[in-house]
Amino acid sequence: MEKEIINKVANSGLINIDLEEFYSKGKRVLFDIKPLLFHELMLKEKDFREFIKQNDWNIYKDNYVAITCSNDAIVPTWAFMLIALELEGIAKKVIFGDLEKLETILFEDSLNKIDYSAYQDQRIVIKGCGNLPITKHAYIKLISELKPFAKSIMYGEPCSTVPLFKAKKK
Repeated sequence: MEKEIINKVANSGLINIDLEEFYSKGKRVLFDIKPLLFHELMLKEKDFREFIKQNDWNIYKDNYVAITCSNDAIVPTWAFMLIALELEGIAKKVIFGDLEKLETILFEDSLNKIDYSAYQDQRIVIKGCGNLPITKHAYIKLISELKPFAKSIMYGEPCSTVPLFKAKKK
């Protein structure tokens, strides 16, 4: 007679949260204004406005776009605003900053949609390893939102977790 295999992890009552499920699918693009600058140092308004008119903005269709200037140049705020206006209705989202800031904002948007009260008095494991780039900010945002509701929060995999938080007994 064979002994029945019991999945202790499945029976543990732990709730697993995988941040990859909150990853916004789509291409990320960095739009660097630097090549549009005269000698990569200053913006010539006439040339810039001509670029705005002539550029094929549809190449950014359904992309997430971060607008930046990688050079230490004086670029007027309106230049970034003009690019954002051209991308409105084409790109999924446009932000000012680098790709890491874009990722942070995308996770903020996704994590703000969660009803954290559903995790009241639950034992939670936040999955640690995966295939997608999850920002450290996403982990911090998630744990700070879960803390008021969770009984305990751990990080890792159900078979090997690192305890992070345990609520005080009421």
